[in-house]
Amino acid sequence: MRVLFLHNNFPAQFRELAAALAKDPKNQVVYGTKHTDPVQIAGVSKVNYAPSREPHAEIHHYIRNYESAVLHGQGVVRMGLQLRDAGFVPEVVCSHSGWGNGMFIKDVFPEAKLLSYFEWFNHATGTDADFDPAYPLTADDRLRIRASNAPMLVDLYSSDRGISPTYWQRSQFPPEFHNKIDVMHDGINTTYFHPEPGAKLVLPNYNLDLSDVDEVVTYVARGMDAYRGFPQFIEAIAHLTERRPNCHVVIVAGDRIAYGPNPPKGNSFKDIMLEKFSLDLNRVHFAGTMPYGDYKQVLRASKVHVYLTRPFVLSWSLMEALSSGCLVVASDTPPVREVIEDGVNGLLVDFFSPKKIADRIEEALTHPEEMQALRQRARQTIVDRYDLVTLLPQQIQLLKELAGIAPTTATKNVAKASKSKGFG
Repeated sequence: MRVLFLHNNFPAQFRELAAALAKDPKNQVVYGTKHTDPVQIAGVSKVNYAPSREPHAEIHHYIRNYESAVLHGQGVVRMGLQLRDAGFVPEVVCSHSGWGNGMFIKDVFPEAKLLSYFEWFNHATGTDADFDPAYPLTADDRLRIRASNAPMLVDLYSSDRGISPTYWQRSQFPPEFHNKIDVMHDGINTTYFHPEPGAKLVLPNYNLDLSDVDEVVTYVARGMDAYRGFPQFIEAIAHLTERRPNCHVVIVAGDRIAYGPNPPKGNSFKDIMLEKFSLDLNRVHFAGTMPYGDYKQVLRASKVHVYLTRPFVLSWSLMEALSSGCLVVASDTPPVREVIEDGVNGLLVDFFSPKKIADRIEEALTHPEEMQALRQRARQTIVDRYDLVTLLPQQIQLLKELAGIAPTTATKNVAKASKSKGFG
């Protein structure tokens, strides 16, 4: 089977699938990406594309996103024509949707089937954009958000099939396209992310030695932004560390904005919150970003892991924390409720109440024995519903179906209980 992956980043959501396909000598796997770092996957041919220029500065800002997508699509076309000239014609193209990667790919490879990864469809009301009253939308914002879906709509039309990682995320797409989109999570490596009772956190490269600390609270995100509740988290730990003098907090995140609005006056949210709250930086550790091996150790040593999010894309870090047996205190928001049931496999809390967040963390720290059952069920949730061991063969089967080398089967899966919660 000949498969072409398309993603601005590498290896991103297609890491495990591309690697698994490449292990079979019958397959030929090519990964097209903007990512130019020397990262490789064994057996996968990595090729690069790039837009010829940035969107024009004077273009109307409603359609800047669309021009960017067109430019990316053209870059993929140039790369695709080179592949075709070299003799590579894929049977299936897997493209992360929304950036323009797959916009014109059927014009290069009309014989290929297109499987699109549909992660998020933007709405001005009812989800992430208008969730936080501290960041009210203008009329201009609402029009811009509607227009921003244009590249995604092209992909929805062009794709033969689509996948979305959760029912919540699929529910954001127009209902008339739901029959094209299977719910299929990327999958969590539960062998790699597993509990280690009694684990202590010692990371010399980060000047972290918490081997004598019993209460370790952790927070993980790509950036320090409002979408993932960083301001609320800092306020919560300001309360918490005053109450519990032996508690340490480890924050694994870059000092940047990964999602959502910029902080006021050009400052970072970290700077703003540290000016507002006096934290003991001997006990609150800003570790920055980490490679997987160190990050895994942070999760294993965590006594309470905090995950906050607007109604938005669900993070891998939440699933990896649950797989690691963390006691997770998470925001009571729709994407989280698809995975966590309060008091069953985690604790849910009001996103906007730092004091309640602090209370729930303290509750978990005070009653570790009572929380052990929640930790076990957290791990079991991922094993039962999101395990890579189960999902990877289903992903491969879907590709084979599209390539016409396997009988068609029902591929919808994951989080069956979610349908009863309104996400089906």
